[in-house]
Amino acid sequence: MSTTSKTEPGNSPDAAEGREQEDLGAAGSQLSTAPREELSNAPGLGVIGWARWFWRQLTSMRVALLLLLLLSLGAIPGSLIPQSGADASKVEDFRAAHRTLAPVYDKLGLFHVYSSVWFSAIYILLFVSLIGCIVPRTWQFVGQLRGRPPGAPKRLNRLPAYTTWRTEADPEQVREAALALLRKRRFRAHAAGDAVAAEKGYLREVGNLIFHIALIVLLIAFASGQLYKSDGTKLMVEGDGFANAIPMYDDIQSGRLFISDDLVPFSFDLKDFEGTYEVSGPNRGTPRTFEAKIKYSKGAYGKEQSTTIKVNEPLKIDDAKVYLVSHGYAPVITVRDGKGKEVFHDAVPLLPLDGNITSNGVVKVMDGYRNAQGQKEQLGFQAFFVPTFDANSGTMLSRFPALVNPLLAVNAYHGDLGVNGIPQSVYQLDKTHMKAFKDGKGALLKKLLQPGDTLTLPNGAGSITFEKDIKEWAGFEIVQEPGGGWALGGALAAIFGLAGSLFIQRRRVWVRAVRGADGVTVVEMAGLGRSESAKLPEELGDLAGTLYDQAPGAAGPGEDPDDDSTEHSTDDSAESPVVPAEGAEK
Repeated sequence: MSTTSKTEPGNSPDAAEGREQEDLGAAGSQLSTAPREELSNAPGLGVIGWARWFWRQLTSMRVALLLLLLLSLGAIPGSLIPQSGADASKVEDFRAAHRTLAPVYDKLGLFHVYSSVWFSAIYILLFVSLIGCIVPRTWQFVGQLRGRPPGAPKRLNRLPAYTTWRTEADPEQVREAALALLRKRRFRAHAAGDAVAAEKGYLREVGNLIFHIALIVLLIAFASGQLYKSDGTKLMVEGDGFANAIPMYDDIQSGRLFISDDLVPFSFDLKDFEGTYEVSGPNRGTPRTFEAKIKYSKGAYGKEQSTTIKVNEPLKIDDAKVYLVSHGYAPVITVRDGKGKEVFHDAVPLLPLDGNITSNGVVKVMDGYRNAQGQKEQLGFQAFFVPTFDANSGTMLSRFPALVNPLLAVNAYHGDLGVNGIPQSVYQLDKTHMKAFKDGKGALLKKLLQPGDTLTLPNGAGSITFEKDIKEWAGFEIVQEPGGGWALGGALAAIFGLAGSLFIQRRRVWVRAVRGADGVTVVEMAGLGRSESAKLPEELGDLAGTLYDQAPGAAGPGEDPDDDSTEHSTDDSAESPVVPAEGAEK
């Protein structure tokens, strides 16, 4: 006669295994506040369903990383293609050189990448995605901080790091010693039934949240910097002054939301410019120092202060920075009419053509001049200047950038400069309505002038003098980009937050002490980490060794209490390796 055993549904091996897995899952479920990545079917028809599905996708980690990648890729054209906000002249040159490609770039907004619709859409979506990720994650993390570590799972020997021993100490004493030890090691610990639950490494999640918040700060700083920025240039001859107002700039570019009132109020005067160069060796002519000595004042009635602006050492006034970006010479020119009356006297900045500051430019006399017949007329002179002329070569190319043997070549024109209220470059001469002065042979009148020399114009038309005083000019770039400090702070915070989230390990430790059937206390210790870490078994072994000193091991059944050897064993049902603690019986 045979008998059939009936197994209760709730006590089947599969059900027991399921309960164990659920128990372990609950123990580790709160080690991270990252939202669970769950695959779900597309929602049914309906606006609300689709909106929820879109929001879940937008706030997922994979979409945030994708948007961050797109933002990085989108910034590449802004670095490789000329931008209208940075240098409009280069954009026009690009259009002239690429007749077919330029219209395509225009349609794609590649000449103004950072203010284009598609680039703005990327960082706005990334901004929303980060906020939608951070807010619930922060709320969940605050809940974890206010709560306590979860209780111990039923079978600690299934955890990745595990050790056990028997002791004569009472279970209560073991738990009290474990609680004190874990708190001393800066674990958040509390007694939970027959075990002590502890957790450490909360700064990992803090670092993660700081990293994501720092990305939002960077996005806001970047957007405000582009919308409210201003970037202008000013060429100043020694002795000139500048006030930070739009009419004072030679050229200025600004963001879409920038207004003139946003300019930081300050002014400065260029007192002296000094440049030094290598005089010998293979680096002869290479600049050694460029220094602009200025006096500046902040605000309308600020105290005047003296300072020196150097290359890569700008003057900082609130959100504005004044950079020294270029340098050249400004020969002092005097023009007189046929009666000897001075009609022009000024330092004329000339633009460098090479590294040795071979320069050219134009001298324009627009008012006050009358010709030999007493008629009003305008004069124009083309000037070519070399700070160091080499007589042996005979070419108008400077041999050295410093003022060693300066020479000025000029030719003269008279007539109408064609200004008539129309803006015109001060470095170009419109000869449409001008006539060249001729010499006695009928050729174009021109002459090489040393400092102090004078060119006399024919037929009593006057003269032009190259004065001995040769001034220098400096080019400044005044940049005002709000949010620079916030961007730097956000970048630093992102680095430290990312480092914390990568190197700080969040882990949990449980200590269970119960009295066995033979009256001897059985101590179990186990640990569970946020991720695989070699330090967790070491840390658990160190904790177990310290606790073992307070609750030393007892001899097992059939063992000699005086035998110092320790027998190590593993539980056949354990899927994870048993991690022995030093001196502890397994």
